[in-house]
Amino acid sequence: MSSYADLKPKSATGAADWSTSLSRQLEFYRWLQSSEGAIAGGATNSWQGRYATPPAGTSTFYGMYYDPQPVYHDPPSNQWFGFQAWSMERVAEYYQQTGNASAKAVLDKWVAWALSKTTVNPDGTYLIPSTLQWSGQPDTWNASSPGANTGLHVTVADYTNDVGVAAAYAKTLTYYGAKSGNAAAKTTAKALLDGMWGNYQDSLGVAVPETRADYNRFDDSVYVPSGFSGTMPNGDAVNSASTFASLRSFYKNDPAWSKIQSYLAGGAAPVFTYHRFWAQADVALAMGSYAELLE
Repeated sequence: MSSYADLKPKSATGAADWSTSLSRQLEFYRWLQSSEGAIAGGATNSWQGRYATPPAGTSTFYGMYYDPQPVYHDPPSNQWFGFQAWSMERVAEYYQQTGNASAKAVLDKWVAWALSKTTVNPDGTYLIPSTLQWSGQPDTWNASSPGANTGLHVTVADYTNDVGVAAAYAKTLTYYGAKSGNAAAKTTAKALLDGMWGNYQDSLGVAVPETRADYNRFDDSVYVPSGFSGTMPNGDAVNSASTFASLRSFYKNDPAWSKIQSYLAGGAAPVFTYHRFWAQADVALAMGSYAELLE
């Protein structure tokens, strides 16, 4: 934005700061790009959130330490392919508008990796990466001679047909394909959009059934200091015996609670079809982007 007169900050160094920030963000992606092409975790200037001393040999980026799971740890935030699709979508949009060579270099490698892990079946159903597993760390950043990150690796642990992530991924492929001309990116974007519309559409939108084993966490204990007791606003007791579910008894009023209750009692993991608003919006935006850029 700082390259447009109407949007330039009025401060003396604002435009230059924005420009440096943009370049630095692209460097950051390059620093975190694994040998295969996926983007790893992040960085922190406060190790463990308390300025502790990181392990010897921890890779750095302009003085910040490599953090493989910078957002949350349960489960590790670097595992979800959705973060890959969301962040690369922004890079692809920037590349489509500017043709920036640094953005293209990151996208070239990322798209090749993502496409190699994508399956589109003859009936239009598809599988894209879901859970990622990581090993190693990036090379300490050297802007004048970036390392190859031969010690930073990713593998795909499992796959999904999630429509929200697939839509964000399709948007990335659309913007990248529109600017680069990459035929595989363009055809895969169309295949994902056609596939979800043809196979996963229902009366409410576009969605797929999900088996949710994570509902077993409803029985997890909640730490309450010894000797403390109280009540939640709804009257639920707060004490050393509290669990996630006991503090949220209102869940029991949900018409689908019996599925959770059965699972917690030893039954099968429940299956739900969620129409998440962000996913519905991403599907619509992906289709709009494809129509605008590649139709």
